[in-house]
Amino acid sequence: MNTFTREEKWKHLLSLPVIVAALGYFVDIYDLLLFGVVRVPSLESMGVSLEEAGTSIQDWQMFGLMIGGILWGVLGDKKGRLSVLFGSILVYSLANIACGFLPHVNFMDKITAYSILRFIAGVGLAGELGAGITLVAESLPKELRAIGTSIVAGFGLLGAVVANFTVELSGDWTVAYFIGGAMGIMLLIFRIGVAESGIFKEVSENSELSKGDFLSFFTSKERFVKYVKCIAIGLPTWFCIGILAFLANEFSEELHLTGSLNPGKAIMWAYIGISAGDFMSGFISQWLQSRKKAIFWMLIFTVIGVVLMLFSGYTSPSMYYFYCVWLGLGTGYWAMFVTMGAEQFGTNIRATAATTIPNMVRGMLIPMNFLFYYFISTSSSKITAAIIVGLIAFILAIYATLTIAETHNKDLDYLE
Repeated sequence: MNTFTREEKWKHLLSLPVIVAALGYFVDIYDLLLFGVVRVPSLESMGVSLEEAGTSIQDWQMFGLMIGGILWGVLGDKKGRLSVLFGSILVYSLANIACGFLPHVNFMDKITAYSILRFIAGVGLAGELGAGITLVAESLPKELRAIGTSIVAGFGLLGAVVANFTVELSGDWTVAYFIGGAMGIMLLIFRIGVAESGIFKEVSENSELSKGDFLSFFTSKERFVKYVKCIAIGLPTWFCIGILAFLANEFSEELHLTGSLNPGKAIMWAYIGISAGDFMSGFISQWLQSRKKAIFWMLIFTVIGVVLMLFSGYTSPSMYYFYCVWLGLGTGYWAMFVTMGAEQFGTNIRATAATTIPNMVRGMLIPMNFLFYYFISTSSSKITAAIIVGLIAFILAIYATLTIAETHNKDLDYLE
């Protein structure tokens, strides 16, 4: 194992690939979560009822993430990590700018127009994290990989906090969309000059090697099981964000709170926790010398937070936001889970794995939303519905974490 001086560590951890990936993920999260922050005010300002829209617009964005995950993942392994970082940010930046013009769209139904634009944004947003994490993981020494990817995710996730403050300070949700698009275009210019991963360069010179084959995850039982387990590990993150934070306003009455809950604030506080959790997860992994142990104990911490959030009998909305921070800290293993997904597979399909896995997890919010509302219809209780969906997500995640292969300090210079 290599040892590094403090100066050498900081030189690696503050290298251009890490900084650019962190800034890219910041803009990515800003744009990804912005719809959740402005969902209520944007729909109300356009005369669309929340009941009429439901979760359909959000579901279309998540579907776009699934499609984009495959598209950008394959492209990342065939054409390079940087091609994804350039192409994806251009797509979602233009889509977000277009969202700012929605009040002026009169040639089609508002829900349809909003859904189309969020789908396109989702396709673009899907490429940022996987390509960035892959580039950083392949650029850093294996001893610093976990800390480097944690820095990327920890800083990037603060984009959700900035999104909420931007909406509050601007007083106009359309301005927030314009700002998000502008930040993306500026970052696109800043990315010029970033070097491609050395490991990918070596592989790209081999014309006979199959690269970016998404179907290869399904042609080998071993790869398929690893792929499904990687997806399962991430499910609790989007259960906590997509249901307990995005739909926070729906829990106020059943929890007997003294005031209503603001989804934008719930998302902001959750992502403050996730950002801190992501910074911590890399160091926890280094301390335990294990990706699996770090994720397992963070999952247990999150389970405790969910139980307290839904059953501890508080009445203040502030306590709900406190538990959002708690759940964020627990699910802050997001960077670790994406890194572990990248480490499970060879260089020729690594970007495909790292890009599709987190976006498949995001896409799983669609069936989770469906199950949530189905169980509400059968039990007439949103808390009961949330508990059932949460149990499924956490059981699958804990099982997958305990049974998947350990990748701490794994050499990534290998092929499938």
